[in-house]
Amino acid sequence: MFCPNCGEADQKEETYCRKCGSYLAEFGKIKRSERPVEEHFQVNTFMSALTGIVSITLAIILYVMFLGKEDTPIIIYVVAGALTAMFAWQVQTFIRTLQLKKQFKKHKVNNNNEVENKIPEIESKPTNELLPEANYENFTPASVTDRTTRNLKEKVKRST
Repeated sequence: MFCPNCGEADQKEETYCRKCGSYLAEFGKIKRSERPVEEHFQVNTFMSALTGIVSITLAIILYVMFLGKEDTPIIIYVVAGALTAMFAWQVQTFIRTLQLKKQFKKHKVNNNNEVENKIPEIESKPTNELLPEANYENFTPASVTDRTTRNLKEKVKRST
């Protein structure tokens, strides 16, 4: 087994790497638990709605408490504006998640009813019709020793 962190070979599973010390789990036993797409949609929708509600609530509180009062630091208005912008962003994210969820359900229904939206296949063409033939008339191959001899140093001969 190879260490996934440093790449050191000949490691034993369920031990620590001899080179970097990271734990080497037996990856064959680890089962990935994939969550269904519907659960991701549900979580994204909830988080977008929650974040939007919290941000607009905080922005309203800041506007109510500090709008029109003297000696209000400018940072209060900047933060309130940023919270309002965050609310707008979360609203559009919420709407797009709902649209995507609707489109996903529609696509899933189509697949269950054996009705598929087939994408037309692109016809392949022979390469010689798309690209011109290579022209080797003025081609000069690079020398094997090109740009390699400059790194060589002269060997100093010692007299005995």
